[in-house]
Amino acid sequence: MFGDMMGMLGKVKEFQAKMKEAQESLGHLTESAETGAGLVKVKVNGLKQVISLTIDPDLMKPEDREMLQDLITAAVNRAMEKIEDQIKAHIQQSTEGVLPNIPGLDLSKFMK
Repeated sequence: MFGDMMGMLGKVKEFQAKMKEAQESLGHLTESAETGAGLVKVKVNGLKQVISLTIDPDLMKPEDREMLQDLITAAVNRAMEKIEDQIKAHIQQSTEGVLPNIPGLDLSKFMK
């Protein structure tokens, strides 16, 4: 029984180490999205930070301000949705084999 408990603690420590390593490497994941047929383009990283925003010069007119705001918001939201899938896959791959496969366990909830 004591050996099983020590083995479980070892697995938890291994999981923590792999999770930390996975979190530290999320900045290397990137995803892009665009809206308005490419008029607004956004690139985000796995830390959920916007790393670039490109706006077509034709949208830089004062009368298009509201539309531009909507396009930027939509592009950022799409990119964030897309990167979320990469984050989940990255965490799952990084911690594979450490813990038993538990259906429905979402390891991305352990992220900072």
